[in-house]
Formats: sequence, C-alpha cells, structure tokens
Amino acid sequence: MQKLGFSKIVPGLAVSALITGLAQALAVAQDAIIGHQLVDGLVFAIVLGTLFHTAFGLWPSLKAGIAFSAKFLLEFAIVLLGASISAASVTQTGTGIVAMVAIIVSLSLIISYSICRLLGLTDHLATLVACGNSICGNSAIVAAAPVIGAESDDVAASIAFTAALGIVVVLLLPWLFPLSRMSQWQYGVFAGMTVYAVPQVLAATAPIGLASVHIGTLVKLMRVLMLGPVVLMLRFKGNHGAVAGLSVSRLVPWFIVGFFAMMALRSFNLIPDVAVDAAKTSSTLLTTISMAALGLSVNMRTVFASGGRVLLAGVLSLVALGAMSFGGLLLLSAGS
Repeated sequence: MQKLGFSKIVPGLAVSALITGLAQALAVAQDAIIGHQLVDGLVFAIVLGTLFHTAFGLWPSLKAGIAFSAKFLLEFAIVLLGASISAASVTQTGTGIVAMVAIIVSLSLIISYSICRLLGLTDHLATLVACGNSICGNSAIVAAAPVIGAESDDVAASIAFTAALGIVVVLLLPWLFPLSRMSQWQYGVFAGMTVYAVPQVLAATAPIGLASVHIGTLVKLMRVLMLGPVVLMLRFKGNHGAVAGLSVSRLVPWFIVGFFAMMALRSFNLIPDVAVDAAKTSSTLLTTISMAALGLSVNMRTVFASGGRVLLAGVLSLVALGAMSFGGLLLLSAGS
C-alpha cells in the first residue's frame, strides 16, 4: 500500500466517502421519517456500494483507492476500536468463550470441507471455502491460497461466495435479533462466531448496541487468530513440515497487534476519556467508509457466475457454523 501514490488513491477513496455520506443521510432520514433507524448506515454503505459496482462496473482509476479504503482504513479502524475496550471486559468473557471459539472453528473447518467435497468441489476449492467460512472470509482465503497452491479461479469463486453470503448475513442478523430472545451479549457472541469479516461484524452488531459490538469484535478477533495455526497446518500438510516463507504478518496481522496494544493502554488508563470518544467516532466513520469500499468490491454478476455448487456449499457450511455457534451459546449459558 505504501507504494501507491496519493493521486492514485484519491478517486476510489472519494467515491467510497461519497457513498458513505449518502448512506449516513439515508440513516438520518429514517430518524426524521419514522423516528428510529431500521437499517444502520453501515449496512446502507455495503448495499449502495454493491449496487453501484453491479450496475455501473468499476473504473480502473477507482480500484487503488477502493482497495486502500477496504483494507488499510478498515484495519486502522479496528486498531482505534481497541481504545474503547479494557482488559476487564475481556476477562469477563471467561475461558469458556476462548475454548468455544477454538472448538467450533476446528469443527467448522472439518464439516465445511466435507460438505464441499460431497458436493463435488476440488480439494483446493473446498479448503478455501472451509477457511473462508470458518475463520475470516476473504482474509483467510487470501492467506491460505498460496500455501496450498490454489488456482486463481478457485480463489475468485471462493471469494465470490464470501462476498455474497457475508452481505446477506449482515442484512439478516439485526432483523432476527428481536425474534431470537438473545441478550445483547449473546447476540454479539453469535455474530462474532458466524459473520465472515471484522467490518461485517461491526455492521451486524452496531444496530443492536455497544455491548454487542464489543463482545462481537473480541470473538471475531479470536477467530482471526486461528488463521495462524490453520495456515501453519496447511503448510505442514502440503510441504511435509516446511514453514519457510511464512511471515509473521501473514500469521498475525498488524491490526490485531494494534488492537490489543490500544486495549492494553485503555486498561492502564493511559488514554484520556476525550481521546477514547474521538477514537470511537473515528473508528465508526472509517468503518463505514470501508464498508462502502467493500460493497464497491462486489459485483453480483460475478457472484452468480461463480457456480451454484460453490454458493450451495457456502450456504450449508454457514448453516452448520450457525448451528454449532448457537449450541455453544446454550452450553455456555447452562454452565454459567
């Protein structure tokens, strides 16, 4: 990203910001018309970005700025989010959450891979879909692809399924909350366990409440941390134990380190309250811009062209992950 000139980033960043402004305006309009927001600005940003790309395509001059917005701005927003979470809130989650995340991610990898193979997907494509579904969507797919030697077509098809299903889940989960009888905390855990990407977790939990945002983000980051062990496992499997070429940044992304560093500063009261408020506001704004860019990266025509079996495998894998996550929540509630 550092190699990109500022002038190359500006057009795509401007379009992402413009869509963000329109999304926020639609969110505010709901307050004026019906007295509350049925759809959050983050969700509007995803949908508007996707509609723009699908209807008009994506001009080459916009791609650098959109990639910058969807990746770097998002990662920076996650770092800022760490300033609003203290270690005390983490310890309150208990060791049960950590164990649940590790067990469910492991089971999901096995079940998702098995579903894909039963539907006739290749070993490489099944592995990518399983990683994307179980860990962190596109990030897991991109990290796993070079390790297993996946073809570009397999990468494109698996990313298409995460793009489509990820948006569907973000749109549906907040609507299901009133019917689920979950607390904000339980809903946040469920969202963190089932939604593919970190920004999508923020979009799915923001309409419910700050408690859901915090626990959902923590659970999601726990899933992301599973990426390191899984990539190592794939490298061992494919290269008889060789781990050369795997960088620390691939196994533990910088924004996770930054998130926990900010959380540590917050825990020791080294961040003033006024700075915490500014970090929250900045994180929300940058996340919304990132969601607009994420939507701009999705062309629904490409998604539907990726093949029905891939989408079916993704749907069934997501259902399995959701069922296991709900079961895990029941066990945690029974044990508390």
